[in-house]
Amino acid sequence: MNIFRLTGDLSHLAAIIILLLKIWKTRSCAGISGKSQVLFALVFTTRYLDLLTSFISLYNTTMKIIYIGCAYATVYLICAKFKATYDGNHDTFRVEFLVVPVGGLAFLVNHDFSPLEILWTFSIYLESVAILPQLFMISKTGEAETITTHYLFFLGLYRALYLINWIWRFYFEGFFDMIAIVAGVVQTILYCDFFYLYVTKVLKGKKLSLPA
Repeated sequence: MNIFRLTGDLSHLAAIIILLLKIWKTRSCAGISGKSQVLFALVFTTRYLDLLTSFISLYNTTMKIIYIGCAYATVYLICAKFKATYDGNHDTFRVEFLVVPVGGLAFLVNHDFSPLEILWTFSIYLESVAILPQLFMISKTGEAETITTHYLFFLGLYRALYLINWIWRFYFEGFFDMIAIVAGVVQTILYCDFFYLYVTKVLKGKKLSLPA
């Protein structure tokens, strides 16, 4: 495992922990898109079904279990425990416009036409756009809490580091996965505007807002 994948995994884990702590400490999920979190739970569920069929390493298995557990814990906090604080009026992105096309694409473009491979491909495609409901929600409310922006920053950083990881693996291992790379590029592009606002506003102590 190279340093870029490791730091990418740690950035991903940091994003998840930041979000969980934010919800738990404030006893509120205000400003958090429940739809994005449900999509991420679906991403991890469909991607890590290989936990039932194969073992790669203790690190790999542990991280997969943590991702799945944290994803469902987040969904539980938003949809059940702190449901009264959930801002459903602004979380209105039509997720079917993401899930249906992504599902169709996974059937058409994959490495192998088998159930596990199609579901893995579906998870890769879906992850690249799963953050859209959250970004859409911020654009509707006009601003985001600082802690929420830190969550989004580490989530975007994770994907950017994974892109570097793919480049590293191509040059030093000869490994190339077009599906993962293209999806990663799409996801990183979606974060570009956010990264700019994060650096120019949040890091200077200002609130982040997206154009409505």
